[in-house]
Amino acid sequence: MKMRGKTIVEKIISSHCREGVKAGDFTVVSVDLAVTHDATGPGVIKAFEEFGKKSVWNREKIIFVFDHAAPSPNEKVSNLHVMMRKFTKEHGIKLFDVGCGVCHQVVIEKGLVLPGDIAVGTDSHTCTYGALNAFAFGIGSTEMAGVFLTGKLWLKVPETLKVILNGGLPKGVYAKDVALKMIGELGSEGADYLAIEFIGEALSQMPMSDRFVLSNMVIECGAKAGLMEADSETLCWLKGRARREFSPVRSDDNASFVDELSIDCSTLQPQVAVYHSVDNVYPISEVEGESIDQVFIGTCTNGRAEDLRVAASILAGRKISDGVRLIVCPASHDELLKAMKSGAIEVLIEAGAVLIPPGCGPCPGTHLGVPGDGEKVLSTANRNFKGRMGNNKAFIFLASPATCAASAITGKITDPRRFL
Repeated sequence: MKMRGKTIVEKIISSHCREGVKAGDFTVVSVDLAVTHDATGPGVIKAFEEFGKKSVWNREKIIFVFDHAAPSPNEKVSNLHVMMRKFTKEHGIKLFDVGCGVCHQVVIEKGLVLPGDIAVGTDSHTCTYGALNAFAFGIGSTEMAGVFLTGKLWLKVPETLKVILNGGLPKGVYAKDVALKMIGELGSEGADYLAIEFIGEALSQMPMSDRFVLSNMVIECGAKAGLMEADSETLCWLKGRARREFSPVRSDDNASFVDELSIDCSTLQPQVAVYHSVDNVYPISEVEGESIDQVFIGTCTNGRAEDLRVAASILAGRKISDGVRLIVCPASHDELLKAMKSGAIEVLIEAGAVLIPPGCGPCPGTHLGVPGDGEKVLSTANRNFKGRMGNNKAFIFLASPATCAASAITGKITDPRRFL
């Protein structure tokens, strides 16, 4: 009898616990990278210090990033930043300080996570790194303190859901639209504790910037991680970034998947998630014309230079509508520089956009761009539940950078294909 093959996630976990495991098994794995930021880092530090140990397990495999409230908006946050700077200096840990960008973008662009790795972070969107053929996921601050101590983590091997992206993307439709379509189909808990593996023709045609969007958004349907094979596009992207050797992983042909979801990307139109749930998704034809007060383009989902260039291509030679605020927040310092060199930043500012420092910006609602009571925001972020942007009396829609740019021009939700 032929043995059942393994999925990507089963293979990665097996290589990190030195035994053959399958979905449903419990095991302890070695961690390749541990990431924390200024919203959760202080909690990790306090928990770590309670153990009384004087040193971390491996200072080369831990990083801190200031992104949620950076630059600091108040005295309390400033003091937390001081605590984190002191801790990283004492332990020789790399700190990406104010202005470096969102932790998830910093991790991938600096080559800190590679195919076959296990990476954990005290942020649910750590799953972004799965686009690089890694098993990456979020954990709590106390769990992270344990990783700081031992470099190991206890977990259950997740089952895998295969998502097949058929066809190619039509003009005006992007990875964000595919992600929203998937979440709308599965529901906010439809992939609870599953690993999602993306395959298909549409995926093979996507640049890495789009693939990161897909992996980033899997948590919004409950998934543990979102992975894909390391193909030629992945390996080309990693060239010059990877600072160590790595071993790409692919699922066996006879691997067992818990289920499959097929999406015909060729027939897809732009998608919009309507408040107050990411799975409350509609094709743009059903929500077009809804008035908005603020547009936000940025975040770890859609703040890369490619996203800003898409927005700039629509806004070039045009102005945003009176009464609408357009806030632009590059995902990182490097992405800001790339967008500047391409001319995208100049186009966006000339159109009326306000540029804010690289980081999370208005997304978590810590500072910069918090909407007022009753205001409606169209955002490229990944979440739209009540209070997400700092005001539980505001209303948040989610869409692609193209849809956001087109809507900023008209002052209402608008199909970007009208401007392409």
